[in-house]
Amino acid sequence: MLKKYLFLTKPGILFGNFVTTLGGFLLAAQGSVDFLLLLITLLGTTLVVASGCVVNNIIDQDIDQKMQRTQNRAMVKKSISVPVALVYAFVLGFIGFSILWFWVNEYAFLFAVIGFVVYVGFYSLWTKRTTIHQTIVGSISGAAPPVIGYTAVANQFDMGALLIFIGYALWQMPHSWAIAIYRFDDYKNAGIPILPVARSIYRTKIECVIYILLFAAVLNGLYCFGYTNVFFLITFNALTAYWFYLSIIGFKAENDQLWAKRFFLYSVILITLLSLSFSFTYQSPAPNLPLF
Repeated sequence: MLKKYLFLTKPGILFGNFVTTLGGFLLAAQGSVDFLLLLITLLGTTLVVASGCVVNNIIDQDIDQKMQRTQNRAMVKKSISVPVALVYAFVLGFIGFSILWFWVNEYAFLFAVIGFVVYVGFYSLWTKRTTIHQTIVGSISGAAPPVIGYTAVANQFDMGALLIFIGYALWQMPHSWAIAIYRFDDYKNAGIPILPVARSIYRTKIECVIYILLFAAVLNGLYCFGYTNVFFLITFNALTAYWFYLSIIGFKAENDQLWAKRFFLYSVILITLLSLSFSFTYQSPAPNLPLF
């Protein structure tokens, strides 16, 4: 029974957002980590993300039953009722938002609200079913956790927060499209107008290259503006160069699904290593460049 409720929160997504929240926190902490604040921030953010994932499961029941990888989810099998799932989501969200409001700060709370509203309202309820631009909308919610982590420490939205917000959002694009190519038939059967299905896999590969270059350009700004040191410059660009290489060889791939799986898995490795690298690639003292 507990396993059903755990999987309703999408553990894979929880882990990914846990890592990116940690990354934002480590960047802002500049080596001086308040472990209690870190624990509270991670807990609050994880609960909010979990709440959003439960609501997404409720909304996507009709889509999930048409996709092989999701057709055994609890909401599809009716092993958890909608009212129970809604109460579960409310409790998770209430506790998560309360933690961020009372024990972190208003910036962390604000970006948690932005991420939740965009994911549930603008992405799950609207754009996922209607437009190829769904991935751009979804990337906004995906980029909220690192900013929550960053602002939890910095207590301001500065240039560093803006760069990781844009950078992590840009990363979401090739990452999400890789899943859609790998699970192409699922997305096609469900009628989801994501780029590979609505346009073509070839066009998606071209846009992946473009977004990787934009991702690299934006996050190199962390070094240019003095938030990170030369170790960041070396490690980040080495990691991204390999991702770029994988995107290029995709044009000659004999099996798009196998290539997309490799491309997707590396994107997860990259964002994880990038986030963890902020524990030693920060620049101290960081520049004081507040935006608001």
